[in-house]
Amino acid sequence: MTKAIDDVTLHQLLGRIVYFHTLFIDPVFVPAQEPGRGGACCNHRSSAHQRTAYGLLATTAWTALDEIAATLSGHHTPCPHRDGSCCATCRVATAGAAIADAWIITEHRAYQRQPPVDRARQVCRTAAAARLAHPFAAQHAAACPALASLGPTSSNPLLPSPEDLPLTGELFALWQDPLSTAHSPVVSWLNHCTALDDVHRVLETRRNNR
Repeated sequence: MTKAIDDVTLHQLLGRIVYFHTLFIDPVFVPAQEPGRGGACCNHRSSAHQRTAYGLLATTAWTALDEIAATLSGHHTPCPHRDGSCCATCRVATAGAAIADAWIITEHRAYQRQPPVDRARQVCRTAAAARLAHPFAAQHAAACPALASLGPTSSNPLLPSPEDLPLTGELFALWQDPLSTAHSPVVSWLNHCTALDDVHRVLETRRNNR
């Protein structure tokens, strides 16, 4: 696969995150009561001198993730020194974690389910951070020490499926192998929904028809 095709694919997947968040999550998002607290990024905990958020992230389509995460009070755990000199890859990782966490909580609430357990939330945060940060680093030659701590992007039984949580499940499914040639929507019927209430009705209808 050529670099140009890689760029197009990644930008399409990023656009789907923005679309889902704007249409489904943002209108019903409830900020957490406690602010998130994160650790320092690579550039602020060592002399790593990784490529910076200002120098790299702000010039790419990936900055949309950072902008979304900044609105997710209580789920976003950015570097405490958050500024333009932060490691760009660390910034993508923390944004991915925040988005996944906010989506999981919002979907559970919208479908009138009990909140997910802390262990499941942490697994989802780490998986989302890895699945977004690795392709960002590969696309922009911006590897950083944090990638090793995130681990592989393989599946985990605690990750939600598209049948369970359609938005969050599709996020994990599409980004498990983002440079794959198979990128038809995992949950195609989502394209016909305009709100989480619509998604809930579809899930309830499917459950009742089993």
